[in-house]
Amino acid sequence: MFVNTVKELLQGALEERQDLFLIDFTIDNGNAISIIIDGDEGVKVEDCIFISRAIENNFDREEHDFSLDVASAGATAPLTMPRQYYKSVGRVLEVKTENNKYEGLLVDATETSIDLEWKTREPKPIGKGKVTVQKKETLNYSEIKDARVVIKF
Repeated sequence: MFVNTVKELLQGALEERQDLFLIDFTIDNGNAISIIIDGDEGVKVEDCIFISRAIENNFDREEHDFSLDVASAGATAPLTMPRQYYKSVGRVLEVKTENNKYEGLLVDATETSIDLEWKTREPKPIGKGKVTVQKKETLNYSEIKDARVVIKF
C-alpha cells in the first residue's frame, strides 16, 4: 500500500514536470525511499525539492515512518537510458563495450544507438610517420556496458 502510493505520487510529480525523468527508485524494508532523477536541462536543487514535497506532503508522519532522499544522477554517473544520451549530444563520452573502449564526441543519439566521432593518429599507409584520421563508430545501446560523460577541467 505504502509503496504503491509513493509510486503514484512520484509518477504524478514526473507527469507534472515532464522535463524530469526517473533514473532509479527504491524503498527498502525500513521505508527508506531513494529516488534518483535526471532532467533534459540538468537537475537543480529546486527540482529535487519539488519531487520530495510531492511525496512527503501527502503522508502523515504520525502514520508512516519513512526517510526520503531525492538526488540527481550526478555528472559522473553512468548513462543508462536513451534520454540521457539525447541531452549529452555534443559532449565527450567514454563508452565501454564487451571488447572495446571508446572516447569520442557524441554526435547523435537515437532510440536504439549512438554515434561517436574522434580523431586518432595512425601510421601512414605509405612511408614513415603518422597521419591524423577521423573515426566514427555507431553503437547499439545493447552493446554498451558502461558510458559516462568525460569531465575535463
